Order: sequence, then C-alpha cells, then structure tokens
Amino acid sequence: MFGNIKYISDNEAHVVNAAGINMSGDLMNVHVVFEDENQSVLGEVTEVNEDIIKIRFLGEFQNGHYVSGVIRKPKLSSKIRVINEGELSELMGTDAASSFLLGTSSIYNGQPVYVDINQMFANHAAIFGNTGSGKSCGVARLVQNIFRNKNMVPYNANLFIFDAYGEYKTAFRNINQINPYFSYKFITSNPTDPEDVPLRIPPHLLNLDDWSLFLQADSHSQIPIIERTLKLAKIFSKNDEHAMKYKNHLIAKALLAVLFSNQTTSHKKNEVFTIIEACNTPEFNFDAQIQGLGYTRVFSECFEIDSNGNFGESVLITEYILKHIDDSLEGTPEPNDAYYTLIDFSKAMEFTLISEGFQNNQQIYDDAMLLQVRLNSAINSKVGSFFTYDNPISMEGYISSLVAVGQNKKAQIININLEDVDDTYAKVIVKIIARFCFEFAKSRKERASIPFNLFVEEAHRYIQKDTDTFLIGYNIFDRIAKEGRKYGVLLDIITQRPVELSDTVIAQCSNFLIFKMTHPLDIEYISKMLPNISADVLDKQKVLQPGNCVGFGSAFKINMIIKMEMPNPSPYSNSCDVSARWRLPVSGQTTVNTMQQETVQVNPAANAGMVNPIMPN
Repeated sequence: MFGNIKYISDNEAHVVNAAGINMSGDLMNVHVVFEDENQSVLGEVTEVNEDIIKIRFLGEFQNGHYVSGVIRKPKLSSKIRVINEGELSELMGTDAASSFLLGTSSIYNGQPVYVDINQMFANHAAIFGNTGSGKSCGVARLVQNIFRNKNMVPYNANLFIFDAYGEYKTAFRNINQINPYFSYKFITSNPTDPEDVPLRIPPHLLNLDDWSLFLQADSHSQIPIIERTLKLAKIFSKNDEHAMKYKNHLIAKALLAVLFSNQTTSHKKNEVFTIIEACNTPEFNFDAQIQGLGYTRVFSECFEIDSNGNFGESVLITEYILKHIDDSLEGTPEPNDAYYTLIDFSKAMEFTLISEGFQNNQQIYDDAMLLQVRLNSAINSKVGSFFTYDNPISMEGYISSLVAVGQNKKAQIININLEDVDDTYAKVIVKIIARFCFEFAKSRKERASIPFNLFVEEAHRYIQKDTDTFLIGYNIFDRIAKEGRKYGVLLDIITQRPVELSDTVIAQCSNFLIFKMTHPLDIEYISKMLPNISADVLDKQKVLQPGNCVGFGSAFKINMIIKMEMPNPSPYSNSCDVSARWRLPVSGQTTVNTMQQETVQVNPAANAGMVNPIMPN
C-alpha cells in the first residue's frame, strides 16, 4: 500500500501508491506513522491517486505521548504504517475519571472519543453549524454524557443554559433518573408546568451599567441622568425621615429656581404645578397647609395671581420653601442594602428631572424623556414582571436562589428560557445574569472555587458587536471572554451565524465543534478569525452529515471528525412535520366527495359561507 517516500516538503510527504489503484475511499483521512530508529511522525492522508498518496504532517509520538507539530521531518528511508491501536487511543482519549465520552470517530469505525473535562470546560468553547446540522442535539448529548459519566458525579456543576426557544427542556428534565442527586431547573418567561420557575431579576441589584443597557441608553449625556436616578432610588428606598428631608430639599430647590426665573408669573405657576404633580410629599402637595402669621393657606392657593400680576402669597411661599432647603443633604451616601422596584426607580427619575443641573436644559430634557418613556413602557409590559422581586436579596443570595431546588438541594443544569422575550430585552437579561455570575465568581476568596459554564444558544442574538464598549466602557461578554477563565466563568457559545458574533469572544475560544456550514460569509469569517483552522477542516465541515462535527482546539490532540449520538431524550428542536400536518385524518380509500363530507364533519364551521377548502370549484 505505502511505497517509498518520493518527496518531502515543510508539511507534506508524497508517497508511492504501492497498490497502484485508487483506494481513496479506504485511505482518505486515515492517520499513518513515519517510523525510523528514533522518531515517529504522525501524518494524515489528504489525497490518493493511482501513483501518489499525499500525507500531511501533524505531530510526533514521544515516549508514547502525542506532541502536536513537527520540527524535524521524517527521513526518506522512514517506514510508513497505519496508526496502531495504542497510538489511536492516545489521540482519541481514554475513559478516565478526568474525561468524558464526547462521541465516536467517523473515520475509525466507531472508536470512542474521550476528552479531558478540564481541557473542554475550563476554557471557552464555540459550537457552529447551520440549522438542521445537529447543533442542539449535539449540545444536549454532550451535557447528557457529562452526567452519565460513571467515573465521577458532577454534583457541584453549574451549567446555565440560555435557551432562546425552550428546546432543551425535554432533554434535561429527567436528569435525576440518571442519579437522584442530580436536579434540573427550568426558569422561564412563560411558566406552563407546575415545576416551571418564573423568570425574576431583582431591580435593586442592577448597577449603572445594567440600567444603561435596560433603558437602551444611546448617548453619554444619558448616563448622568441614570446615575443620579440610581443614587436617589437607593436613598429613597429607606423611606425614613432623612429620605423625606432629601425629597423636600430637591422639591424646594426646584421650586425656588422657578420662582426666581425670568418667566412670566403664569408660566411660573404652570411650572410649579408640574413639579408638584410629578414629585410630591406630605410637605409639598396641592393640599399641604402652610402656616402664616395668624392664618393658614393651602399650598395651591399661594400661587393665585393678584391684580398686579404677582403671587398673592409670594412671601409666605418663599419662606416655606427656604426652610426646607438643606444643601448638606447633597452629600448623602448611598445605602449598601437598598431595595427598590421599577416603580420606585421611575419615581426617583422624576426627582432627578427636577434636580439642579437637569432643569431648563432642552438636550438633557429630551434625553431624559426618552429614558422615561422606555422605563414606563417596560413597567407597563410583560418585561416589567421579569424585573419584579418581592423581597430584598443580596447578589450571593440571588445566585444561590437560581441554583437552589427545594430546601437542601441544588440544580446542576439551570435552563433559562427566553422564547417569549423580545430580542432587545432578552439580550439585556442574558447580559445581566452573566454579569451577576461574573461578579459573584470574582468575589470568592478562593479564586475559581465555584465555576459557571454559560451555554448561550443562538449566541448571535446576544453576543454581538454592540456599542456597549463605546457607551459604558466594556461589553460583559468580551470581559468574560478575556478574564472569566481565571475566575471560573466560562462561555460555551452556540450559533448558526458566527459572522455576527463579537470578534473578541471568538478570538478567546479554545475549543470548537463545527457542524455542517455552507454560507460562504460564515466560512470565510471562520477561516480568518481562527488562525489554527486549516483549509482541510473547512473542507471537511462542508460535507458533514447531520450529527457529525469537526472538533479541534485544546481539548483535542488532532482535528477529528466526531459523530455525536442522538440525545436521549432529545431536545424539542425537530423540524415541522409538514406532511403529517397537511394530511387529512381519513382512513382507507377516499374520493373528493368523501373528503369534502369528512371535512365538514371534522369542522362544520370551517366551510360555512366559504369556498370548499379541499378542492377548487
């Protein structure tokens, strides 16, 4: 089969085809070893014709272990043989406590492929593939194999799956049947089953960056408005005497600015009433009693305009306003244990808009109105229910609540279903929860003691080339991609459109499973973004069957084609069975008349006053 070596280049050898026949079907992609007295070089057959077999060099076997890359090329006198069983096991991995079964080799008749758990899940990974190529089934099988591993019990695993379409629920809901210590948690925007957990995010845990994303801020001038609102929301959350004094101080300052402006008296009155309508307290409202010398006036009566065009009680109201101004309150620190709701945040924004520095500025007013409209729109929509939390809770407590199941049990798989959430807010939710996990992991005294693996399905919807870096200085996924590995926060991104992903995230991925992809832009993007991908890998993935993928990266000693078994149970990701849905539920031989009659019997109202739906007239 393998004759003499005729030619050796930097990365390829041409070998005489001793058989003299085209055996490409048997030899293509088979691995061979060039042997001499002190060297064993691994190669892969890339081309076979009647005269020459072309073999690409991959690496070397040294003391029974494989080392990628070839520094010293084999000699022309080297013997060539097909890889043996021991060498194949070195490449494909072995069943051990530190590994798990990924799939089987598509080249070597079902040879099991085992990968090291740390090499696979302690690094960022990406899974690419067209719709219908087997991505979802591959991910489901990968996760199921982790929990079916007989060599270890991954009780402390924290696999967060951001499920764009709710398709993984069926695949993992019975994970406890593998081991009663395993639990699965389904957090969803649309609970339908008793065990479903409604999606809830505590607004009081959001920071300035989160609020900027939630309110879809698009200019730097909006950031101070959100920052001021956040500070006031935290201060007002205490609802104590100090908070009330601060509210009165802000209202008094706003009213004083109006009274001493150069506007007409009627315009001042309208401004004052607008402020009181938006922001009011027991001391500042339309019915508040203001004590004069021997008489009292209702607040609204103080602004009646006399015959001279002035406020009848201008002195009284000015004195009343001045006694509520206390500039020392501006230095009030934000409490660390604040608890507030979306409505509380909205009220705090009203006080922000009347604060000194925000009044009478048209640009700021326009920016603020845009934020306020978006906030009120969220409050009055289904999104508002997602950002509702009944009790105060810390960051650590919230993360614990996400993984907790019952009293003394934890979930290893936390499936967050976002199928009923608009893309704009779904992206915000994914970013917020990802930041929570990242900040929680960074706060641990023992670094990377509690790892989180974030599986982001349809990642092109969330991990995009956004304006976050321009607006708030960073993108949370870029930050996790660059820093998350050392804290134990790992990304596993799953997408059919890698060209739409953040370049920074792709560049930080160490492992890749590429199912069949055909779009030229995606293929070109992959070839440019992944310097370690060869033209051979790109060619292989174009012709892969569903369920097969090309695996390469730090978890794989060589690039290999892997067949993933169908998951059991499968995710709910099958294509629509159009044939079954179109077919009329009739039995035996039918005629057009029979079909018409049976259609009427099935749904009599469907044909009332309508042209026959089965056959044209």
